[in-house]
Amino acid sequence: MTHRQKRLGAGRSVLTFLAALGTLAGAALVGAAPAGAAPGWTRLATGVQYEQFDISAAAGVTHAHVIRVDLREPRVRVELLYPGAVAARATVSRLATSQGALAGVNGDFFNISETQHPGVEATGASVGPAIAQGRALKAAVPGGQRFGPALPPGTSTRDVFGVGTDRRARLDDLALDGSVRTPEGQLPLGGLNQYALPVGSVGAFTSDWGGASRVRATCGTDTDRAAPCSTDTHEVTVRDGHVVATADTPGSGPIAGGTTVLVGREAGAQHLRKLSAGSVVTVQHRLVTASAGTAYRFALGGYPVLDGGRPLPGLDDTTSAVRTAVGIADGGRRLYLLALDGAPAYRSGLTIAEVADVMRKLGSVDAFSLDGGGSTTMAARTPGTGAVAALNHPSGGAERPVPNGIGVFSTG
Repeated sequence: MTHRQKRLGAGRSVLTFLAALGTLAGAALVGAAPAGAAPGWTRLATGVQYEQFDISAAAGVTHAHVIRVDLREPRVRVELLYPGAVAARATVSRLATSQGALAGVNGDFFNISETQHPGVEATGASVGPAIAQGRALKAAVPGGQRFGPALPPGTSTRDVFGVGTDRRARLDDLALDGSVRTPEGQLPLGGLNQYALPVGSVGAFTSDWGGASRVRATCGTDTDRAAPCSTDTHEVTVRDGHVVATADTPGSGPIAGGTTVLVGREAGAQHLRKLSAGSVVTVQHRLVTASAGTAYRFALGGYPVLDGGRPLPGLDDTTSAVRTAVGIADGGRRLYLLALDGAPAYRSGLTIAEVADVMRKLGSVDAFSLDGGGSTTMAARTPGTGAVAALNHPSGGAERPVPNGIGVFSTG
């Protein structure tokens, strides 16, 4: 979804809250189904509350964990959780602990496997754009290269949930605007720290990428993630505005600050081959919002399911699974973080259409679906404990390492 168009259509309400509002789960929940208890929100910190409840859904009863965040509270903020590099993963508990977050949920879908490209390393990098503390970390991969369920009509890999420097949350679309200026002329930049580049393009990799191999960026096509890797590639390393190294195959290893590695495939590779050591090269890039206004402090990818209080048309209403989502209320001043429980008794989960309905019933006007299944994790530092621990049961039996998430921070 973008703010350039409004979507119509109402979702079919199929949910009935059975047993609402449990107590804090914490580490004691691991290995057992959550037990219902006294109803009500539990305070995690000023402006941050937690509850859990059962939901009667099409595939059976599932269990939801919800954190409500009041962004009007000055002691509360929301930031990107990530392990310090785009192409890296860690569990939500570890990310929250290392960054000092009170709570968090997993974020975007990601490059989880490369079975279709034997010998190629899965990068673990996320699908969509990412911004951390106002800095653009990466742009979106082509639509055919994404991991995750089919996108709803009218959405794309550029869709994001974010919080602006005005402390208001919103859904938006972030597109890459970049260029590579060389002695031969100026080229459009096709990617920024992405695990997949558009066919025929040149992509930039910076220190934010990390040390993972860049070969994956030249595999697949814009419409077929499993297509073979390109045989026409070239890489150029630029430091202080000059080419310092070239190679026919994309490399790996950390990229130093102030250095940009340009990776080209097909036509992009042919352009890069014209450069040699000492060539003057200028690389520029930024993420551009579809809606004019405030810059983002934080943003990550996924896809919208609720717009202006209405479910998007075409949401899947047949496939149930464990899900993670975030909802926006009160003009972007309040958030609802939702994570379903993966315990065997509740693993049937929700369809995407049901997720939209749950978020609407919680009070969300807009809502955004994040990665689910084995990635779904809600973790928090609960009252009386000093450690961040999972509140839900991850469906794989343990927390899955993920590339990013939504972190809730509080000083009170």
